[in-house]
Amino acid sequence: MVQGTGSSVGKSVVVAALCRIFFRDGFSVCPFKAQNMSLNSFVTKEGGEMGRAQVVQAQAARIEPHVDMNPILIKPMTDVNAQVILHGRPIANMQPKAYYSQRKRLLKGALDSFRRLKKRYEIIVIEGAGSPAEINLRKNDIVNMHMAHIAKSPVILVGDIDKGGVFASLVGTLELLRPPDRKKIKGFIINKFRGDKTLLADGLRFLEKRTAKPVLGVIPYFKDIKIPEEDGVVLEKENAQIEKQKPINIAVIKLPHISNFTDFDALESERDVNLYYVTDKMQLKNLDVIILPGTKNTIADLLWLRQSGLADKIISAIRYPLSAGLVGICGGYQMMGNSIRDRLKIESGSGKIEGLGLLPIRTDFKSEKTLSQTKAIHISSGLEVNGYEIHHGKTIVQGRLQPVFKIKDKKCFDGAQTNDGRIWGTYLHGVFDSYNFRRNFLNGIRKRKNLPGLPVKEDILNLESEFDKLADLVRKNINLKLLYKILHSKQ
Repeated sequence: MVQGTGSSVGKSVVVAALCRIFFRDGFSVCPFKAQNMSLNSFVTKEGGEMGRAQVVQAQAARIEPHVDMNPILIKPMTDVNAQVILHGRPIANMQPKAYYSQRKRLLKGALDSFRRLKKRYEIIVIEGAGSPAEINLRKNDIVNMHMAHIAKSPVILVGDIDKGGVFASLVGTLELLRPPDRKKIKGFIINKFRGDKTLLADGLRFLEKRTAKPVLGVIPYFKDIKIPEEDGVVLEKENAQIEKQKPINIAVIKLPHISNFTDFDALESERDVNLYYVTDKMQLKNLDVIILPGTKNTIADLLWLRQSGLADKIISAIRYPLSAGLVGICGGYQMMGNSIRDRLKIESGSGKIEGLGLLPIRTDFKSEKTLSQTKAIHISSGLEVNGYEIHHGKTIVQGRLQPVFKIKDKKCFDGAQTNDGRIWGTYLHGVFDSYNFRRNFLNGIRKRKNLPGLPVKEDILNLESEFDKLADLVRKNINLKLLYKILHSKQ
């Protein structure tokens, strides 16, 4: 089990690295996280919803993602309310007290999943959540030490040295644990180190002497390995200066409840694209495309768009000749219409709200959630795309608009677009992961700017090679022999 001194210390990436290392060493291996809180989710082949991080870890292990790898997913909707997904299906919107009252049911669901995985795989790499030293959460713990004891799993504690205070974080975490929990921790990994490791020698010796536990390794900070991120912390780069001059500028609106921002990782990887996340209307300058992403609370985020002045700025940015294009994904697509109705209060207390009025469509929220993997044909180009749908909304086209995609397996259509194709929306997450479609989209922008299109080459975002690079880096910088010894020891 990989636990951390806090959130965003690199647990998910370390688990992905270990999954790929164990796979390459000849083991059948899978990831597991009993409870995940994230707005980045994915739909499995069976039509179940699970956290994106465990999907990435399953890909690292070269296995098909399954909801048993993340049986409980919590998707925050407001500061005090969240949708709870169990075994891939929403069971309720809950506040914390209601969630804790369901602990027995949720824990049973997590353990059922774990036991099924245990029958199928030789190694399970379990990920914790946040920190095991959160004293206020200990009583209702499902995902950290309680899971470690049930699984009879050794625990490796990860600390992020780039945040500062890593030795205090590691020692302090141990100090706050109860003795049986402290005993579960068999060693440390220090993550995101910049510089000369020899300068850490005194600190590492002190840590090992102070805790009587070994440091398994120090993993360098890296920028050249592109693994999809789970945590919204990565979006804090929104105000960073664009370092390289590239011809295409794309802004993603960083909505308060933004979900599935990994939809845009592939765009960001392209050699001719500057992509960044914005929250201020003054940042919407010199853009070729504005993207309204998915959201877990469409109505609240639409109100925020208006209050922040971004809505007016977006409308003005796309209504002049040769101006920016606009793309809406899922919740962003819903916002582009004339109205959104939520009579059942699926996402909010508002019964109805006016949309941005950029497409003649209307959306009604339904109690049944659409969850599916989808193959589609882009109507304008004839290119095939793969995506997935996660939404409560049903959208009706009220005017004469061309759809964007033809859904292959359902023999129906998705999305809507203006006649010139400059403004369009879709329910399909992940469409930009399809390389040919992505390059066609970008070459269309280049054409509008009187730039020659770039040839379609091999997709530069090759996750398989990225997983191998990550595994090589981690293998080189940890004591794998000691890790295997810990793995095989009786717990």
